Amino acid sequence: MPSNKSVSDAPIAQFTNCRLLRGRRLQREDLWVREGKILNPEKLFFDEKGSADVQLDCKGCILAPGFIDVQINGGFGVDFSLATDDFRSGIDLVAQKILSHGVTSFCPTLVTSPPSVYHQILPQISVRNGGAHGAGILGAHLEGPFISKEKKGAHPEHCIRTFEENGFQDLLATYGSLDCIRIVTLAPEIKRSSEVIQELTKRGICVSLGHSVANLSQAEEAVQHGATFITHLFNAMLPFHHRDPGIVGLLTSDKIPAGRRVFYGMISDGIHTNPAALRIAHRAHPKGMVLVTDAIAGMGLAPGRHTLGQQVVEIDGLNTYIAGTKTLSGSVATMDTCVRHFLEATGCSVETALEAASLHPAQLLGIEDRKGTLNYDSDADFLMLDDSLHVQATYIAGEEVWRQDALGM
Repeated sequence: MPSNKSVSDAPIAQFTNCRLLRGRRLQREDLWVREGKILNPEKLFFDEKGSADVQLDCKGCILAPGFIDVQINGGFGVDFSLATDDFRSGIDLVAQKILSHGVTSFCPTLVTSPPSVYHQILPQISVRNGGAHGAGILGAHLEGPFISKEKKGAHPEHCIRTFEENGFQDLLATYGSLDCIRIVTLAPEIKRSSEVIQELTKRGICVSLGHSVANLSQAEEAVQHGATFITHLFNAMLPFHHRDPGIVGLLTSDKIPAGRRVFYGMISDGIHTNPAALRIAHRAHPKGMVLVTDAIAGMGLAPGRHTLGQQVVEIDGLNTYIAGTKTLSGSVATMDTCVRHFLEATGCSVETALEAASLHPAQLLGIEDRKGTLNYDSDADFLMLDDSLHVQATYIAGEEVWRQDALGM
């Protein structure tokens, strides 16, 4: 029988004394990694007669897939909606800093902006793998400008646009290019939205419903045309009403096409969504919950004034407002904080909390074959966490990219 070296000369790492999140439950198993992928140890032993080159004792830690943040506007003083000369170095800084919070992949998010900003910024965003330099970039999330003025939230009203006149061509002219775009948030009640949704989904772009006054039938029609996500559920949409539950009603709608799942983003920071509302959403549709930070440039910074695209925002503790108002404007919560708050607020299992930040966003983006799980042949992007879900170490493609110094390993 061949040795493992005849298959690959790459070293094999074995992570021992850990509990793996696999198959929706924590299992006492070792994790085997080679060439950035998760290995099936049975194939290694029986087909290759191989063994580990390196063993790492995880000291009882939980090993879970790396977190995926599909809505993050910036952080650490960087605003993804500001066209600056050093935009690329800003995105690199955020990618590096979020490793300590367990994020291994993300979608840099732009709020409603003028066309000139999209034309300047989008060519500077490229899909790339993560590594020691920082979390991987899965593509941009464009939140606006095709949204409702009535539910603009923290978005600047003078930049809000419509595609009623020329449909998809209006969207193309506004963004300039669709090359790096992964998600577009729009209001489905805008005329010609069905055409726009179909054109975007045809190109593999995820359409999300948000900043909208859509009723339930308009939301259902959008889903029938290909929309699969709801941007920060409950925020910037019509409140739930028993005769017309609006976009929120998609969580229990019987008009969702067979085989399709609607996902919904939740800002689980204890401010944007009351814990009771968080519990209602989770109990109504647990498999659709996607935790997002919706973090702004002020994440990781001291309280004070910061930017969010064209607006000035004020941070007061964990609250962020448009300066001079009480309009919430993104969060300063980190993803690991959101996971812990979700666990505490809902009383769900540890496995459920972790999957809402890993498996579910991967399923939303259709990348669950390589991200969001610790299944064999998946990318070895994973976290070591203690029992209270504080990140102890972050790995991308099997390489350690961040470690909590106090761990003493």
